[in-house]
Amino acid sequence: MKEGSGSKGGMTMCLVLTLCLIIAILLVMVLLAFTVFRPHEPVSRVDTIKVADMNLGMDFFSMSVNVNVTLDVGVSVQNRNKFGFEFHNSSAILKYKGLLIGEGPIPDGEVSGGETMGMNLTLTIMADRLATSNGVTSDIASGLIPLSTLVRMFGMVKVLGFIRFHVASTTSCDFTLNISNKTIVDNKCLSKAVLSA
Repeated sequence: MKEGSGSKGGMTMCLVLTLCLIIAILLVMVLLAFTVFRPHEPVSRVDTIKVADMNLGMDFFSMSVNVNVTLDVGVSVQNRNKFGFEFHNSSAILKYKGLLIGEGPIPDGEVSGGETMGMNLTLTIMADRLATSNGVTSDIASGLIPLSTLVRMFGMVKVLGFIRFHVASTTSCDFTLNISNKTIVDNKCLSKAVLSA
């Protein structure tokens, strides 16, 4: 009886010690995830905006504007984390005085830890929406069209493979399209990101 009790007590002690060790390791990993490996918000930037194609015309008889503009937008995503940043369901939109006139999806992807990834997006202006906007005729006549773009990226950073942090990163840029020389002027951008567990 005594021998059996001793072996049972030793087995129980071994299980308790193993369980305590596993809990201690998990606690250390979680502590590391929120301190040493604490995630940082990835930063998205609009680096370049170029006019890829532009055809503008006015029909004075019907007082309508014919617009066909395609912009090449260079975007970069800097991952300041030690772990990869996966993004999905992301997009870029183009606005004229608050009115949505163009939109394009950003392909799903991943940026490795400490890396910066660049990508090129193509935004085509929806001519019918721009043509019906108030003030577009006078802006075209002046040779300068005020536009803005908004790049929205959604994704997650996985710390130690199992702790997930969700990320929402946006970059907005206000700029002016110079019709005469097909260039972008006065480009001002603002970026922000939100990180949540």
